[in-house]
Amino acid sequence: MLAETLGVLTGGYLMLLGGMAAVQRDMIYHPSAEGADPAGAGVPEMVPVPVRAADGVVVTGWYAPAPQPNAATVVLFHGNARSVSCRAHKARRLLDAGFGVFLAEYRGYGGNAGRPSEQGLYADARAVLAWLMSQGVTVDTTVLYGESLGSGIAVQMAAEYGVAALLLEAPFTRLPDLAPAFVPPPLAQLMMLDHFDSRAKIGQSTMPLLVMHGERDWVVPTTMGREILAAAESSSHREGMFPAAAGHNDLWDHGAGDRTIDFIRRMLG
Repeated sequence: MLAETLGVLTGGYLMLLGGMAAVQRDMIYHPSAEGADPAGAGVPEMVPVPVRAADGVVVTGWYAPAPQPNAATVVLFHGNARSVSCRAHKARRLLDAGFGVFLAEYRGYGGNAGRPSEQGLYADARAVLAWLMSQGVTVDTTVLYGESLGSGIAVQMAAEYGVAALLLEAPFTRLPDLAPAFVPPPLAQLMMLDHFDSRAKIGQSTMPLLVMHGERDWVVPTTMGREILAAAESSSHREGMFPAAAGHNDLWDHGAGDRTIDFIRRMLG
């Protein structure tokens, strides 16, 4: 009887895991087709810019150039939900500070074709950076800003490009580390298609690094942000900001916007 019971429980557990594996990308990515134009979102100087990834997928983000040739251009990779229009308030602050801004969008998000995946989002990000370079934006003035899921994209791009600075908001170590508690870490590592293993990559980045993570973050444990900061041993300069009252989505309400602008100005002179 005990053996039968254990068999049933084990079978049910494996079926649950199998179901999770089949729909895991639907659990990770939550795109929205929100199509507000830049003017309607409060950033009328930004324009939609389509870029073509290496696999042919075209994604459209929003861009406004820096007002001065040597000013920073911030490329913002947003989190797993909604679209670039929901990050217009961050773009507004950065534009008002005198920076250029590219709000990078992903396949499957904001009305773009395709379905999101780790390698697909990397391809989209590379297309954005290639387009910026074709417009004369240099790596010496390019700042990468990664928000939650976007932190994994920003870390990958930082490992590939020698940009001026890297800023991470609520970063995670790797996606399997965020798997439900009932999935053992080795099994999560084996099952998950997308890893975004920032912990393994952050040590390759030599540019200045700022990590911002709320102590009340219920989505990504703050310990992960601290771990990423500690692992960035090759960074030329690294700082952390961990507001006690901030959660996952309200860091800019707790000074992260001011800290972002100050950090970029100090690092880029």
